[in-house]
Amino acid sequence: MVIDNGTGYTKMGYASNSEPSYIVPTVIAVPEGKQAGKESDIADLDFYIGEEAMEVRANYSTNYPIRQGVVDNWDNMEKFWHRCIFQYLRGDPEKHYVLLTEPPLNIPENREYTAEIMFETFNVPGLYIGVQAVLALIASWTSKHVERTLTGTVIDSGDGVTHVIPVVDGYVIGSCIKHIPLAGSDITKFIQQQLRDRGEIMPPEDSMIIARKIKEMHSYVCPDLVKEYKKFDEDPTKFKKFEWTESKTKKKFIIDVGYERFLGPEIFFNPDIFTSDYTDPLPNLVDKTVQGCPIDTRLRLYRNIVLSGGSTMFQSFNKRLQRDIKKMADDRLEQSRVKAKAKDMEKKEVEVKVIAHSMQRFAVWFGGSMLGSMPQFYEMSHSKAEYAEQGPRIARHNAVLKAL
Repeated sequence: MVIDNGTGYTKMGYASNSEPSYIVPTVIAVPEGKQAGKESDIADLDFYIGEEAMEVRANYSTNYPIRQGVVDNWDNMEKFWHRCIFQYLRGDPEKHYVLLTEPPLNIPENREYTAEIMFETFNVPGLYIGVQAVLALIASWTSKHVERTLTGTVIDSGDGVTHVIPVVDGYVIGSCIKHIPLAGSDITKFIQQQLRDRGEIMPPEDSMIIARKIKEMHSYVCPDLVKEYKKFDEDPTKFKKFEWTESKTKKKFIIDVGYERFLGPEIFFNPDIFTSDYTDPLPNLVDKTVQGCPIDTRLRLYRNIVLSGGSTMFQSFNKRLQRDIKKMADDRLEQSRVKAKAKDMEKKEVEVKVIAHSMQRFAVWFGGSMLGSMPQFYEMSHSKAEYAEQGPRIARHNAVLKAL
C-alpha cells in the first residue's frame, strides 16, 4: 500500500499502479464534544474523512491533521489512516507492506510515532517511510528527456508549503533545504480576495471552492507581467466566464475571470504582491539552494531541476522558472569573468534544465509506487521482526535505495 499524506490532499493506492486509486482531502470530521455517540458501541468509528468530512462539517468538528507537511494531530492521523486502509483501499494491513511519505527535515520522533501506529495498531508486516524529494526524482524517470539519476533539485509545491530540496546520489542535503511559506492554498486565497475586491457576486460558503476551480481551470504563468496586462487590455477574449451553481439554492450565476488568471501563480515569482512577510522569489531560492551545495555537485543540480506537486502544474511554469534561474547563473559567470579580468577566457554557459513530466501532479505517490514494485523494496523496508526486536527507533533512519 502506498499512501502519500499531503497538507491538502492524500493520494493512496497499490504499488505498481500508474495512478493513485483515490485522492481525497486530508481532513477529518469528528463529533463535537465527548457526549456525541456516548451510548453507542461504535462511537470510536463515528468520524469521516475526505469529501465525506466536508459534507458533514455542519454537524461535526473538522480538523486538518497535517500542517505544512508535518503531522499536527496524531490521534486524528491514526483515524485517518484507518479509513484510508479499510474504507478506501479495502485491504488487510496484516498482509501488505506499507509505504508512507515524509516531508524534508521531518523530526525522527515523528518517524517513531508513525512506526508505532503502523506496527502496533495496524500490525503491518513491513514499513518504509520514503523521503518525498527522492520519490519525486524517481517519478521524473518517466520523462523521455531525463536520465535515471538520483541527483537533482526537487521543487515540491503542494497545498500548504513549497520546498526546494537538493538530492545528491539519493541523499538529501538537509542543510541546504529552503522553503517558501507560499503554496496552492495561498494562491486560492489571493484569487478569492481579488474576486471579492472587484465585487463579484458569489455565495460566501462557496467562495473558496470557486477560487480553487478558477485557479485549476484558468490560471497560467506569464513571461512578463506588464506585457500581460497590456494583452488583457487590448484583447477582450483573454477574459473568461466561469459558471457556478450555488450549493444551497441551486441558483446559477456567472463570474468574470480577469487578471487573477496570471496574477495568482505570479506570487511564486513576485511574492511581494501577496505578502510583505516574504519577498524572495522562487528562482532566487532555487539558485541559493544550489549555490549552498558542495561545488562539485552544482552543475548536476542545475541540470536536473524536477517539479513535483499540484502547484507546479500551471502552464509555462517550468519555462519561466528555467529562464529566470539560467539568467542568474549566466550573470554570475559573467561577473566572475570580469573580476578575473580574463576577457579572452572562453565564454561558458551553465546548463539549466527544469523538468516537467506527466506524473508531476502526484509525483511523490508515483515514485513510491515505482519503488514499491521493485524487488529491492523488501530489503530496504523495516520488518515487523525488526520492530519487535529493536522498537520504534528502527524508523529513525531509512536506507535510501541501498540495493540499487
